[in-house]
Amino acid sequence: MEYREFHIDNIRSDFPVLNRKNRGKPLVFLDNAATSQKPTCVIDAISGYYSTSNSNVHRGIYELAEDSENLYHEARRVISEKFNATEKQTLFVRGATEGLNLIAQSYGPLVLGQGDEMILSEMEHHANIVPWQMICHRVGARILVCPTLSDGSLDQKWLFDNLNRKSVKLIAITAVSNTLGTVNPIEKIVSEARRSGVKTVIDGAQCVPHQKFDFQKVDCDFFTFSGHKIYGPMGIGVVLGKTEALEKMPPYQGGGDMIDEVSFEGTTYAPAPQKFEAGTPNVAGAIGLAKAVEYLDQFDIQDIVKHESKLLEIASHGLSEIDGFKEHGITTGKAAVFSFTIDGVHSLDLATFLDAQGIAIRTGHHCCQPLMKSLGVSATARASFALYNTQEEASQFVVAVRKAVDILR
Repeated sequence: MEYREFHIDNIRSDFPVLNRKNRGKPLVFLDNAATSQKPTCVIDAISGYYSTSNSNVHRGIYELAEDSENLYHEARRVISEKFNATEKQTLFVRGATEGLNLIAQSYGPLVLGQGDEMILSEMEHHANIVPWQMICHRVGARILVCPTLSDGSLDQKWLFDNLNRKSVKLIAITAVSNTLGTVNPIEKIVSEARRSGVKTVIDGAQCVPHQKFDFQKVDCDFFTFSGHKIYGPMGIGVVLGKTEALEKMPPYQGGGDMIDEVSFEGTTYAPAPQKFEAGTPNVAGAIGLAKAVEYLDQFDIQDIVKHESKLLEIASHGLSEIDGFKEHGITTGKAAVFSFTIDGVHSLDLATFLDAQGIAIRTGHHCCQPLMKSLGVSATARASFALYNTQEEASQFVVAVRKAVDILR
């Protein structure tokens, strides 16, 4: 396959929001782990759908409805092909949070029961903790928590020892930490889990912008991600599920389109994916996500990784000599997520100062309160990079942080 040349100025021209100012300064958007900006092709695809093809799907026989239906099906085809899944294995949801809730509520009770155990890691986002707590409380199962080591990596000895416990039935784990940038050895984890008969759920929200993911190759039971973190729109996401699991699972919600036949005596359900997509779907969101996938596929993923790694290196090296600076998550090959604390400087004050310089970062617990407790902090500052960020922006970030420390401390 011939890839598009990775030319940063051309890439930036694809993202119109980067032309705006922030507090009167040129926008430096470094909060990409929270959401990514959208290229013009995604914006145009959504606008074009509403301008020329808007109609409900699965209902009408008129031409407009057929156009909408065809676009929706094509979106599912593009996305399933991207991740090497079948269309019947590809469910549209609102995002990774709904995806994890769907898996926990519909699949969880099929594999977890009284006295059973499941594994989460310390670095999980709340969206991959709370749904499992709810299900475990309901069925009488228990959660085991894999510790995080001082460099931000998983304690693999603990993990693989506990995967062999007979009482462990399921592991739900992030592919990439949204706070530390740690890239977990997902294929190794899934392989070991499968050897022990443990079912696997992968939170892929942070990995999809930075890594290729092959559903069949990894061989996990479920994988879920959000569209808005892969340059697509908000309000759309995907669950990829193994066929045999989806066939056994009851519907997550009831309503139109997920049924086969309804009567007051009982209802039968459509097969997946329709069984899990009750009501009017986010057609425009699906179309926008498919276009985002096509946009990203123009580039060699290794060019993106190399570029983002350089930005990470500039930030880490540039701040490392600040007295009291600590980077949280220092594993080799980490994703472009840079979390840090500086003694005597509150992360909120730092972010406020940077905002005045046009620089957008995230502060707080990043929906990872258990991880913050493990790190011994209440919050971190986090800069997260994307393919459209420049080395100049990374350097500008370093200069602004250094200036903030001089003023705030």
